[in-house]
Amino acid sequence: MPEIIDFNTARQALYEYIPKGTNVTKYNLDNITKLMKYLGNPQDKVKIIHVAGTSGKTSTSYYLASLLFNAGYSVGLTVSPHIDEINERAQINLQPLPEKEYCEYLSQFLKIIKKFKVQPSYFEVLIAFAYWLFDKKGMQYAVVEVGLGGLMDGTNVINRADKVCVITDIGLDHTKILGNTIKKIAFQKAGIIKHENAVFMQQQDEAVMAVVNKQVKAQSASLNILQPNDKYDDLLTTLPLFQQRNIKLAINTVNYVINRDHASQLAAVEIKNATGTYVPARMEITHYKGKTIIMDGSHNEQKISALTEAVQQQFGDKPITLLVSFGENKITSVQECMKLLRKISSTIILTAFDIGQDEVRAAIKPDELEIYAKQAGFNAIIVEPDPILALEELIWRTNGIGLITGSFYLLNVIREVVLEKK
Repeated sequence: MPEIIDFNTARQALYEYIPKGTNVTKYNLDNITKLMKYLGNPQDKVKIIHVAGTSGKTSTSYYLASLLFNAGYSVGLTVSPHIDEINERAQINLQPLPEKEYCEYLSQFLKIIKKFKVQPSYFEVLIAFAYWLFDKKGMQYAVVEVGLGGLMDGTNVINRADKVCVITDIGLDHTKILGNTIKKIAFQKAGIIKHENAVFMQQQDEAVMAVVNKQVKAQSASLNILQPNDKYDDLLTTLPLFQQRNIKLAINTVNYVINRDHASQLAAVEIKNATGTYVPARMEITHYKGKTIIMDGSHNEQKISALTEAVQQQFGDKPITLLVSFGENKITSVQECMKLLRKISSTIILTAFDIGQDEVRAAIKPDELEIYAKQAGFNAIIVEPDPILALEELIWRTNGIGLITGSFYLLNVIREVVLEKK
């Protein structure tokens, strides 16, 4: 194994764990369960809030961690995919570990698991590392975002009865793996609910609630459904509506946790501070070359719908130019996503990416996306396969707002340019 001295060598060391090809039959907990046992089950040594769902789970995870931190508790946070760098998957008190420290810990961890007989996947390595790190750092709590689904997700190896489950809005996504109906997908998401866990969620579709209720009953768990109220509305006015929904779920969950463990409740100032939590690539607004740019990794109908509503809420009738790419695994939802995007813009630039994290990913070819864009009724369609040249095209054509969306992997390429990190 090469010496890990910086993020570049860390990525090289992790590359060997990336599955080279799609093999759904490997979507199980066998390897990660054995790996965690080999490590001494660090995931069972920290109090955990486990977050599953189709839309809003990353934002909700950030808000959960922020509320706990603002209330005075130490908290680990792991999310996926990462947006800028791999250390986002192992955050301490909302801060990714500094490069030198991250590389030292990762090097130590990879040397330990080199002796493990079965090779885990990239995602399994990074989630095991996060659990190991949170235990090593003595975190009071850890917020763990599910990677894919829930039941068979690599994060789902927590056996504590005091684990708290959060289930955000469920919709159709990853249908080839999770199933092609809401009921089948809800079954996978509800799979994080274990014996006597407390479960928090908003009221959802009847089919979703039926599945969750069945799992709750089977596991002797307790279900807490957030009731509509305006109790915190005055504190949340700076957030778009979809983020208000996410943070309200987080507030109710954290109030339960700290009341259970410390006989305490969140103060108004702690909630207000959490509204300023930086959630990368979620309705992220910045300026680049004199233009207002929004970056958001919305990649399914549910997320695109929430994004378009938020953009209209904040920017009204200002003209919007789109820069879009979707992964090949989103082909079944592209047509509806294009229709939703057409409601806020008549100009779209189509591009591609060739990047992967947990597995090798490829974009839908821009020429193929062009067919869907024409069907959706866009007046101006520009095809530019190179994402950096596509960004320059966006800047040239934008006379109002530039919106970059579709895939987090597109943002992996573009954000470092827009945020001038290069």
